[in-house]
Amino acid sequence: MKTANETKLAVSGPFDLAASARFLEGFTPASRPDAAGRPGELRFAFPAAPSWRPVGVVARQRGPDEPVCLRVAGDPSDVDAAVRHARRILSLDVDGSGFAEVGRRDPVVAELQRRYPGLRPVAFHSPYEAACWTIIGHRIRIVQAAAIKDQLARRLGTMVDVEGVELPAFPGPETLAALDRVPLVNEVKSDRLRGVARAALAGELDPDTLRAMPVEAALARLRRIPGIGPFSAELTLLRGAAHPDGFPTAERRLHEEMAAAYHTDDPADLSRIAHTWRPYRTWVAVLFRTRREMQTGEISGRHPERVPAAST
Repeated sequence: MKTANETKLAVSGPFDLAASARFLEGFTPASRPDAAGRPGELRFAFPAAPSWRPVGVVARQRGPDEPVCLRVAGDPSDVDAAVRHARRILSLDVDGSGFAEVGRRDPVVAELQRRYPGLRPVAFHSPYEAACWTIIGHRIRIVQAAAIKDQLARRLGTMVDVEGVELPAFPGPETLAALDRVPLVNEVKSDRLRGVARAALAGELDPDTLRAMPVEAALARLRRIPGIGPFSAELTLLRGAAHPDGFPTAERRLHEEMAAAYHTDDPADLSRIAHTWRPYRTWVAVLFRTRREMQTGEISGRHPERVPAAST
């Protein structure tokens, strides 16, 4: 693979790449300890639409709020697409200059922002990969699903040399769509994974298209894909397409955190509260989920952080 010249991305609003690395370490679906390098550095390998050829990306940042520098390994014709995807993955394609204002309106959010400064959502590499994750993970433990996803990447995908680190890129949709049977999963999941692949090839999982649609319309579009229900559709839109302003209605752990923080058990209250986080509802939801994971380790299985609970 050829390595492109460095691309520098401006940062609008608080952003800390080191916080992104810690986020990845804490959540099993995206956990890639081998992708972390020096502090302020992350590596990714993924099939880059629209060609779906594998690319490698190294992101580096000298310090919080500094520009982010990207280097891309891949076919020269895929460089622009890889940079565009990397901006989305790191939530750098959103103007974050107004995020602090959400904390000024809401002291609960302000405490989360102080605890996790510069943290933005780190998305799946694509809505396609996010949708595949939801299919793989249906009715099995998260750790088991993560292992299957990694094995599929190593067996069917491509190993990419990302500046000296070999990372597996998940197989592109043309690979899954061409299979008679996807290995390591049951027949129902195999059929659904191939259906997700066909949807991706048909352009139904394009992140820009999904984000340009009204949220409910985008979710309805995703739910037309066999195997994608309400929870999977929200994850695919919010964590795959990286829509910055959606409230997960099917995320139990998030709702439990919010209920405790705001002293309410009324689901209608949660939606009303989240409305005040606009246009960064996804970002705030990720902060809540990060605090929960850091304190419980329920997803990664790691030892919880030893910090006092945030005051509310």
